[in-house]
Order: sequence, then C-alpha cells, then structure tokens
Amino acid sequence: GWSALPNPFLWTAVVIAVLLAPPMAAALTDLLRKPTEAPFDQHFLAVLRTARAQFAQVLLSLAWLPYEAFYTLDAILRTLWRMLLSRRRLLEWNPSSEVERDIEESDRTDLVTTYRTMWIGPALAVMTWTLLPAMNVSALRVAAPILLLWLISPGVAWWISRPLAARQQTLSLEQTQFLRRLARKTWGFFETYVGAEENWLPPDNVQQKTDVVIAHRTSPTNMGMALLADLSAHDFGYLSSGQLIARTTRALRTMNSLERYRGHFFNWYDTRTLGPLSPRYISTVDSGNLAGHLMTLRAGFNALPDAPIVNPRWLEGISDTFEILREAAGRASPRVLIRFAAALEQTTAERGDSLTLIRTHITLLSTLAAEVAEHYVGVISAPRAPMVSVPVMAVDEHHDEHAIEAISWAQSLARQCADLRDDLLLLAPLSASSSASDPAAVEAVPTLRQLAGIESAARGAARDRLAAVEQLAQQSGDLAAVDYSFLFDKVRRQFVIGYNVGDSRADASYYDLLASEARLANFVAIAQGQAPQESWFALSRLLTTAGGEPLLLSWSGSMFEYLMPLLVMPTYEDTLLDQTYVAAVQRQIEYGRQRGVPWGVSECGYNTVDVHDNYQYRAFGVPGLGIKRGLADDLVVAPYASALALMVAPQEACANLQRLAAGGLYGRFGMFEAIDYTASRQRRGESSSIVRSFMAHHHGMSMLAFSYALLDRPMQKRFESDPQFKATLLLLQERIPRATLFYATASIAPDLAVSGASAEPPVRVMTTPQTPVPEVQLLSNGRYHVMVTNAGGGSSRWKDFAVTRWREDATCDNWGTFCYLRDIASGEFWSIAHQPTLKTADHYEAIFSEGRAEFRRRDHDIEAHTEIVVSPEDDIELRRVRISNRGRTRRTIEITSYAEIVLAPAAADALHSAFSNLFVQTEIIEKRAAILCTRRPRSQEEHTPMSFHLMTAHGADAGAVSFETDRVRFIGRGGTITAPHAMLSRGSLSGSEGSVL
Repeated sequence: GWSALPNPFLWTAVVIAVLLAPPMAAALTDLLRKPTEAPFDQHFLAVLRTARAQFAQVLLSLAWLPYEAFYTLDAILRTLWRMLLSRRRLLEWNPSSEVERDIEESDRTDLVTTYRTMWIGPALAVMTWTLLPAMNVSALRVAAPILLLWLISPGVAWWISRPLAARQQTLSLEQTQFLRRLARKTWGFFETYVGAEENWLPPDNVQQKTDVVIAHRTSPTNMGMALLADLSAHDFGYLSSGQLIARTTRALRTMNSLERYRGHFFNWYDTRTLGPLSPRYISTVDSGNLAGHLMTLRAGFNALPDAPIVNPRWLEGISDTFEILREAAGRASPRVLIRFAAALEQTTAERGDSLTLIRTHITLLSTLAAEVAEHYVGVISAPRAPMVSVPVMAVDEHHDEHAIEAISWAQSLARQCADLRDDLLLLAPLSASSSASDPAAVEAVPTLRQLAGIESAARGAARDRLAAVEQLAQQSGDLAAVDYSFLFDKVRRQFVIGYNVGDSRADASYYDLLASEARLANFVAIAQGQAPQESWFALSRLLTTAGGEPLLLSWSGSMFEYLMPLLVMPTYEDTLLDQTYVAAVQRQIEYGRQRGVPWGVSECGYNTVDVHDNYQYRAFGVPGLGIKRGLADDLVVAPYASALALMVAPQEACANLQRLAAGGLYGRFGMFEAIDYTASRQRRGESSSIVRSFMAHHHGMSMLAFSYALLDRPMQKRFESDPQFKATLLLLQERIPRATLFYATASIAPDLAVSGASAEPPVRVMTTPQTPVPEVQLLSNGRYHVMVTNAGGGSSRWKDFAVTRWREDATCDNWGTFCYLRDIASGEFWSIAHQPTLKTADHYEAIFSEGRAEFRRRDHDIEAHTEIVVSPEDDIELRRVRISNRGRTRRTIEITSYAEIVLAPAAADALHSAFSNLFVQTEIIEKRAAILCTRRPRSQEEHTPMSFHLMTAHGADAGAVSFETDRVRFIGRGGTITAPHAMLSRGSLSGSEGSVL
C-alpha cells in the first residue's frame, strides 16, 4: 500500500481500522449493557477504562506487527517443510511454561537481548525508510509514525516486560529503631503475664490505673495471638528456639486440657481454674482466628528444623532490650551498664558466622547482663539480693516508676542473654566441634536437621529437639481441625455469628460482609474443605468510595475489620482486597486530620467503667466506611489500629505512633489501649482521657504488624507455604469490579465537630425537672452506687443492699436522699432540687458529668449549688451544698436532710417495707453530729450492716444541731415528704432514736 498502490493514507487507515474494529465494537457493546443498579456516570467511566486498555493493546499489536508476522511465517514454513519435504523433527515442540522458565533462568531481560530477539522490527523499519523515497516519496509522511514505532518496538517490549515494582515504603533508621523498641516492649506483656500463674494462657487485659488489675480470663483469639506473638519474638531475636519450644509446649498442653465442643474452644475461659465461663458459647470469628493462627504456627515449626540453631537476629534482639533498659535508666549510667554497652558494641563490630565466636560473645554478654540485673536489684532491694528473688511487682511502693521499670528490663536483659547462652550450649557445647565427624559443618552454624545428622556431642539434643518441634507442629494442626458444620448455614451459604452450647441454639445473625474480621474464618473453613468456595462469593461486596477510590464497606468502619485478617493472610496488588486496605487506611488518615487528632479508629476500650471499675469495650469506626449509624458520635483512637496500618502505609503509621507515644500513650508494655476524645466522657477542663490498659489480642496484633513491617512478612510467607492454604489463595486475588452501585454513606454521617484542646467539653444539662422520662446519672466506685434523677430523686445502694428506699415510679420520683432549706424569718421552705417539695424555682439546672451530679436553683434570692459524688476509695457518698445570698437582706437558712434507711436487699424491702423497718435501729452521736444506723440480724448467720449520716458546715456560723429518726414525727400524721410536719412547725427536732417505724 505504501510502495505501489495510490493513496497510501487510505491503505494505512484500512489496516488500522481492522485492528481497531474489535475493541471499538466491544466498547460499544459494554456501553449498551449497563447494569440496572449501576449509575450511568460510573458505568461510563468503567467502559472508558476498559476501552483504554484495549486500545493500548491495539497500539502494541501494531508495534509488534513485523515480529509477529515474521514469527508466524517462520512457524508456517518450518511446518510445511517438515510435513511435506523433510519428514523429520515432527514431534519437536516446547510447552509455553518451559519457554517461560528458560527465559527466567537465562535472565534474558536486558534491552540488548530483546533487540537481538526482535530484530525484524527495527530492520524492516530501516529498510523501508531507505527504499520508500525511491518508490513513493509521498507515502513517507504516512509511514513515518509507524516506522518509528517498529524501530522502538523491542524497547517497548522490554519496558513493559519488566517485573512490577512492589508497593513498598522504606522506613527511616529512626522509625525502624522506634518500632523495634516498641515491638520489644509489646512482647514484654506476654513475657510478663503469660506464665504459670495463668497456666501459660494470656490474660485478656491488664489495667494500670491506680493498681494493676489482671483480667483472669482468655479467649481463642487471645490464645492464637499469644502463640504467634512468641513466634514473632523468636523472629525478632527476643526469644531463643529453646524458649519458644518450651513456652509453646506449655501453652498447647494447657489448651489440650481445656473443655471443647466439637473441636471448638469456648469463647471464654478462666485462666486460673481453666473452666469455661458462662454462657458456654462458640464464636465463629474466634474459632476461625485460632485455627488460622495455629496453622500458621504449624508452618513456622515445620520450617524450624531447617533454620540455623543460632537465631540470625540474636544480636539485634539483645540490642533492643538494652536500648529500652538504657531509656528507662535515664541519664544515670552505672559502670556495669557502660561495660555492657562496650561489649555490645564490640560484638557488633566483630560479628561473624563462626560458632565459636558467637559462643564467646553470647557468654560474655550473658555474664555482664547478670551483673547489670544484680546491680539494679541491689539498688532497690537489699544489698547483694539474688536477681530472681525480687519480682518486679514486689518492689517497695516508695520507689518511682522509672526505677521499677529499670529493674524489670535489667532482669529481662539478663534472662534473654542467659536463655540464648543455655540454648547454644545445649546444641553446641564446647566439646561439640572437637567430637564432630565434620568439625567444619558444626563451626559454620548448622541447621537443626544438619546437626542431628552429624556425629557430635550435641546430636542427641538435636534429635530430641527435632522430635519436639515435629510434635508441636502436629499438635497445632490437630487443634486447628474443628467441625464447622453446625456454624454454617447451607441455605444462605454463610456462617452464623456463633452458637450457644448451653441452649443448643445457633444465632439468628450471620457474617455476610467480605470486609469483616470473619474473612479469615471463612477462608480457613474453605481451605480445610468444610465450606464450599461459594460461601466466599456469598459474602456481600457493598462498595463505597474514599478519596475517589472504591473500597468495600464494613459494618462499623473499624481498622480491625479491614486489616486483622491481613496479619497472616497475604495480599496481592491491584485486587479488590488490596485496594480496600489502601483506601481504608487513607480514609482513616483523612478522618483524623478532619477531627484534629491522631488517626486510627477501631474497636477498643474507652473511658467508661463498670461497677467493678473495668474499662468498657466496643467497636468504633470512621463514618463513610461502616454501615452502622452514629459512628461520628464517638472519637476514640487506638494505637493498635496504627500498628495494623504499618502493613499498608508504614511511614504514615509509624509517624502516627510516634505522635501517640509523645502524647503519653507510651507505657511499660508498649502503647496503652486507647485515648478517648469523646467530649461527653471527659472531666471538666480535659479534652481527652487515656485508657490505661493493655489487651492481649491487640498487643498480639501489634506484634504481628511489627514483624510484617520490619521482617518482610514472615507470617504471610508461612501462611502461603501451607499446602491447604496454597490451594485456596486464588480467592484473595479477586479483581476490582469495573462498575457497580456505590453505597452512599454521607446521608447517615453526622456533621463533624473538630476537637480542640481549649474547648470546654459539653455535659448533660437539664433546665427543667419535668422531662417526659427521668434523666438518670449513675455514680459508683464499684461497691457503693448512687442513682440520681434530674428532679433530685434516686437511691443509694451498697453491693446488694439498699441503703435508702426506692421504688420505680417515673411519675412521682420522690424517693432518695433529700435536703430541705427553710428561711427562719419567713418560714418559707424548699428543697435543693425539685424533689421532694416540688416547688418551682426562679432558676433550675441539673448538670450531669462523669463522676458527678449537680443541681443549681435560685429561690427567694437564695442560690443553692449541690454536688453529689461517690468516693473512689471509701464506700461513702458526699453531698456538698453551697448556699449564696443574692439579695440585700441578711438571711438565716435552716438545712435539714432526710432519707429513709433500709440496709437490706431491695427485693425484701419491697415485699414488706413495714416489716423491714422493724429491724432498723438508730443511734445519735451528738459529738460527731451524726446518726448511726444499724440493722438487727434476724439470724445468727446474718451480718449486721451499719451506715452513718452526718452533716458539717464549712466557712459559716452554724447553730445548734437537732436530730429526728422517727418518720412519723418528722412527716406528721397524714403528712407527706412534700410538706412534712418538721418544715411546717418551728423549733428543733425531737431527738428521738432507737427503732424506726
């Protein structure tokens, strides 16, 4: 068409049109086939993206047209020659997989080799450029762009054939050191609390508010996380192989002794009695998490025999522990610490692969570490006290926290070095090299399997360890094999939330979202052959957008739902799940920026406690990522959410962790549980509260995330190596859908309120007592409880005993402890709250904030401000009344308190209150201006409860104090507490005491 035929432009256009016809037809067809649920603009953009890829393929086909034509012609001619003429080499052929393998092995990816292979394209371009002017000079202008494309076609092929660069961010040296110290502190939680006292199971959480409170219970997720945390500690170099085997053996032995149901562990166990806690419940997520973690643990132990007997990261592990000790010690550097630092520096400089050299260094460091520990123990305890005789938690209270932390880390350093030394001397004793049949093999740090095959003094120990490792791997696999059939709904093809064993009843709710923590459980069940692959595709894939990128919706929009399965499961770029991980983290970062706080929202503990002073726990999330409503009402940031984000955006996540650490969340065992910015849960003048606890499963997640970011995904590689998982990994490679209906969440997201440190947090303020339903404030220290309504009614209770009488009456609400005010001159009386006198005040406010209830009212130019609190230490309630005269006339105010004492279980009092009153006795203690109330026991087994009631005046002249304990005399015959006889008559109270009727 260029050399002989007229109109070269026409023939060129025809060839290009032939190439463009298929993609254009496909694009038009796709455009017309719009799904009914997809918006047109989203569908149109998806068609454009697909068409762009198809047109790019057409351009590549045009560039490689000479090579493909030459290659095809060569194949045709070779085939014809062999079939028609030579009749030889008819069976000569190479599978495509063999060709690809040969290319990879020969490394034929350089540009020169590619030009040598695809020489026909550039050669034809040069020849045509040379000859075409002599044949048809006008065709040169049309042919020039295509000839240029042919000239560079090998370069294009080489460029697009390069391996894709994995998405990877490099952490700075400072960030790496920070994360390694944080990882060491985090594993310190398991090192300290997973021991014989807890039967080698992890306690659910440890609170460090005023006292250390350990929650002696655990769950399957806690157990799985603790096992993998130990494996990660071994990866980091904090734990020797021997200690890893010992700790895992004890844990699995305990787990084998626990009661189970069809292979499943119950949701909660008491770590001391090892009995299941009520209700006996099977959680699908917890069981799936544990099974996935056990199978990952199995892969880790299967690889242990082929690993060197000396952990390659042993020196980094010791360095991390030493740096934390130096940080805890502060500026004071004792001589033993300086000597250890010098030895550590020398070991780093002389580091080698010689077993003798490693043994020498470890022995020296172990000796010096013991001296360091002995020094710090001796500083705090008696001189020359043995290291092991002073537990960390038993140090005298007058020593500061830094000193306690220093001795703790000194002991950890000594223990870590000693374990490493003992492990090395067991497998490579001093006589091993001399007695070995192949001394060079032992000297070069053999693997455990190699050592077991070498004739040496350590051969028996190596074989014993091999047997122990194989047994642990077998036990892990056996515990992971559970029966999922009763948790799986074959009709819905989905898993239920859980199963109540006591009631033999499955929950009526299901895990139906792909973006949920149940993703790992579903994957494990499919890999084990207990659920069909259709169950994976039965999970909902509701999509939303964040930053213009599609991502899966979760229920609560928490980091936990998105990233927890990624702790062991691999991810693949340009897939739906990978895109979801990236977009979810970016949305979390953006949300933190919008609220003016560090980012990272997930389910965690928050700044509310129960009657036992335990932090409460629930799911928090980011609006726009979750279906759940009201996500913007709370603002709680959990550091472990940032740790999870290290797997997606390591630099941003590390910077956020450093910000949180600088904000006071850096504790003895790593990062505290959370920081609560929710205004309604703050004390006056405060904008945030740190939740001072450490949760086992959150610390386990953080540990695995640190290993992902710092050690190049060791858990994911173990997960992928498992044969059962390997056959199912294709499920994780689901592509991003071209176009679909994006779930709109903006309509249910409340307006964001930016948090500021100077802003006064709002509290509940009621300006009227006449609300349709009483507003209630609960005050408690875990033993003594006070309930107050916005009208001033309520009750007081100590444990199971009602201190004051109360009845559920939303209409009257006239039960509780009251205080009357009376103007001596005029005789007018009213109460400090609306109850019990029911008189309308000139101004009235009920203010409920955390730990406090307040009432403000103004009557007859007298302003009364009442504060009600419960002591956090003693079982008492305090009511402070400030009275201010806003008028110009001097006034004398009489204050009278009133309460109906019960000192019995509320149910018994409600059954017969008059009979209950027969047993209450009172005694007036005039010196203390107090009334002592007791309840006579009805039997010898019954205890005698006692309470006291007193009133004292501060900063004011008080007159004579009078008392009354006879309800009839105080209220009067036919009277009520709204207008009692004592308020209507003048004079002092009668002072009666004794039995109260």
